[in-house]
This record gives sequence, structure tokens and C-alpha cells, in this order.
Amino acid sequence: MTEKLDIDHLRQWIGRSTEATDIVTAQLVKGLRATLFQEVGEPKKGDAAPFTVHWCLAQPVFPMSMLGPDGHPTRGGFLPPVPLPRRMWAGGEIEFLEPLRVGDESTRTSRIADVTVKSGSTGTLCFVAVEHTVTSPRGVAIRERQDIVYREITSGAPAGAKAPPPPPKAQHRETHVSDPVLLFRYSALTFNGHRIHYDRDYVTKVEGYPGLIFHGPLQAALIIEMAARLRAGKAPKKFTYRGLQPLFEGTEFSVNANETEAGMELWTANAEGQPTMKGTAVW
Repeated sequence: MTEKLDIDHLRQWIGRSTEATDIVTAQLVKGLRATLFQEVGEPKKGDAAPFTVHWCLAQPVFPMSMLGPDGHPTRGGFLPPVPLPRRMWAGGEIEFLEPLRVGDESTRTSRIADVTVKSGSTGTLCFVAVEHTVTSPRGVAIRERQDIVYREITSGAPAGAKAPPPPPKAQHRETHVSDPVLLFRYSALTFNGHRIHYDRDYVTKVEGYPGLIFHGPLQAALIIEMAARLRAGKAPKKFTYRGLQPLFEGTEFSVNANETEAGMELWTANAEGQPTMKGTAVW
């Protein structure tokens, strides 16, 4: 039984902030390039890193004694102690101002912007919005809002669930396989201990999913890199995205893009072609 959610208590975390600093190393860039299906190469000082390398930098480090049963740090601290058991990256918005480069010392300043509660088809949902500013020696590199969702564990399809619409057609498409090694590599690069990405017994027997879950940030990273390739290597000024449904291990998935008057619509999709994450990019 999940303990009662006290929104007034959780909203006391709004305004809390933290700061962390890290170095963009050549080894990190090589590992991330490999995980994003890019040419690994031999990155040198001053070379641009993949656009979402900041998600690998200065991740919180806690002793094993401070980790909860899901592999995350125990609730509280910088993030509010939301008592709902399932935690997922729901989406967000990123402004790319300046690429991070090999050798950069990067500082991330983070602030809790909002905590809200909603009722959905799967029960109670608690959203925590976190704002980040990432700087390099050249100034502000990235501004970002991350939306984290906490929810209850439910079984079966939501009441009144509708059949999914026909998959959209894509002007640009690439396919990969959500191999468990790929998921492990990204967890390692981001120092992410969340067991839903690597512990099959936990994710199936405790959280009730059919298999390991593909990281939301990894889907977003692949989308952003595709968008940049289609614009001669230039990252979008703004990328807004949200998760739609989980993407699981062991299946083919695709990264897709359609040109629009304003920029691009982009999405990842499962083997059936149903979108798992959608985003829009503008330059």
C-alpha cells in the first residue's frame, strides 16, 4: 500500500536548488558516440560532444546504503519524497545555445520548479518539474526543463483504453534493436542505477512490466541527433518532447522525422510502429 500523498508537503521542495561540476572527457564522448550508433573516432580537446552529453555529467553519487529498492537514492534530498512507486522521465524541453566540447568544465545548476498531482487512467500521477542551466567556459550552453512523473503500480490495461491510431508515416527513418547491452551501456554512462533498465526479475516481478525498459533520455538523444543530421549537424534551438508509452528490450525500434513549416516533428516507435516518444524541433 502506497502511503498517502501530501501535496502541500511535497510543494515545500519548490525552489530548492543544487549545483554540480564535471569535465567532458574524450573517453565519455567515445562511449556516448558508440551508444548513439555514431562513429566513435578519437575525439580530441575542443571537439564537439554529442548534444545530450550533459545527461552523462555530474550525476549524483550515493553510497549503496542510501539506495532504495528500485536502485534510485532513497526519496527526499533534492527531489521531493514522492511516495508513488513508479518513477519515469515523462518529457521536457531543451534549448541548445552552445555545444559542449571535449575538455570543457561544465556546471549544472538545478532547481525544483513545480510539483503537481493529477488523476489519470492509471491512477494518481505526481509530476516534478526540474529546471537546469548548464554552462561551459564559454557561457550558458543548455537550458532545460525535465518533467519527472511518479505513479502507482497497476495491472492490466487502463479502463476505457482505446485502440492505438494507425502509425504515422515518416519522411526520414532509421531502425535499431533495443538490445539489453545498449540499455546497460546507457545506464553506465549516466550512472543510472534504476533497476527497470537492467534487472529483468525486478522490472517484471516487482513493477509488473513485460521486460526491461528503454531509457526516455536515450530515446530523446537519438531523436535530437537525427534532427541535427538532417540540418547539416546543427542542433535545434529548442526541442520539446514527451513520453507516450514504454519501449521494451529485445524489439526493433525506429527513430523518425517529418519536416514541417516550423521545423520538424520527430518520434521513436516500437516494432508495431506505435510512437513511444514524440518531440518537436525548431531552428
